[in-house]
Amino acid sequence: MKMNPILLLLQKPIRSFLYTLLYICVLWMIVPAVMAQPRFLSNTKNIKLGQVEWKHPVRTHYTVTNTGDKPLIITSVEPDCACTVPQWTSIIDPGEQGRIEVEFDAEALGHFQKSLAVYTNAEPYLFYLYFDGQVVRELEDYTRTHPFKLDNVRLDKEMLDFGDVQPGTQPSVSLDIVNLSDEYYEPVLMHLPVYLEAEAEPAVLEPGGRGMVTVTLHAERLKEVGQVHSSVYLSRFMGDKVDRANEIPVSFVLLPDFTGMSDYERRNAPAIRVSETTIDISSLQTTKKKVSHDVTLTNTGRSPLQIERLQVFGDAISVRLKKSTLCPGESTRLRVTIHKRRLDRTKHTLRLLMMTNDPERPKIELTIKAE
Repeated sequence: MKMNPILLLLQKPIRSFLYTLLYICVLWMIVPAVMAQPRFLSNTKNIKLGQVEWKHPVRTHYTVTNTGDKPLIITSVEPDCACTVPQWTSIIDPGEQGRIEVEFDAEALGHFQKSLAVYTNAEPYLFYLYFDGQVVRELEDYTRTHPFKLDNVRLDKEMLDFGDVQPGTQPSVSLDIVNLSDEYYEPVLMHLPVYLEAEAEPAVLEPGGRGMVTVTLHAERLKEVGQVHSSVYLSRFMGDKVDRANEIPVSFVLLPDFTGMSDYERRNAPAIRVSETTIDISSLQTTKKKVSHDVTLTNTGRSPLQIERLQVFGDAISVRLKKSTLCPGESTRLRVTIHKRRLDRTKHTLRLLMMTNDPERPKIELTIKAE
């Protein structure tokens, strides 16, 4: 059977067109997969510690940002010697930040330069971070290591930040103190909440002496998850009173308790997805007295998602959550409103904190840029 000559002439161009179309479709599927990847960005590559006092361990940290569009996984952080102990955020979602914290034991006198090998799922898969300084027998200047001053007492930190706290645990934070007066000094923390205990070592500092107050948080004495802000007050002299000048803020976030969750329950747990964690409404301010922005919350897990607590930090913010319980696959709207008149008098960073029953993301923080 003979084919129509016209069809024979058209057969080759049609076949070529089909091959080209197939090639474009394959590229369309492959390119997004190649482009979608995590990216590792550290706020610094080398930290200068300067002088470090002999046998007084020092801590520092690197802030890591995932600038990609897939979760960044830090699988391992390997120091070049046993003198350094690292801790790190294992999973960093796109656009979010994590930390790599290191503690250096300062057991050997002299100059030092240390490195950390950071292994991730981002290309290149290995990054190096560094810190250096000098271990000395005696510090000549306490203004660097103890930058916060209360009369004749210098402190290494101005607040007690316990970070994320697991239920039932008893984490501690140490406050390093130097007595620069010519009199004996007894470091006492006043107005301790029921969930805090403090112990000074030594109990009395001689003139020019240095000591430490260890503050322990008893999480079992807390009843509600979420962020807690309170204050304690460091006595500067015998008979000292509570005052704004000797106030030391205390901050921590109590996480939900997932210790009794089985593997089956974790596999079938709820999972929250947030449309955005940074809300920039500065371009929408114009002349309006208030401006609103909607954030979408979705349960991508296999069981009901509970928004257990929603905290607002900043007088200029108000929020409205349409639903606090989401079935699998369900979404809801979180409306965030900024009141322009209150922006000038707010003392807090504008942010929201959500506590959920998602075991992988029990804490969700939203930051608001209003100007």
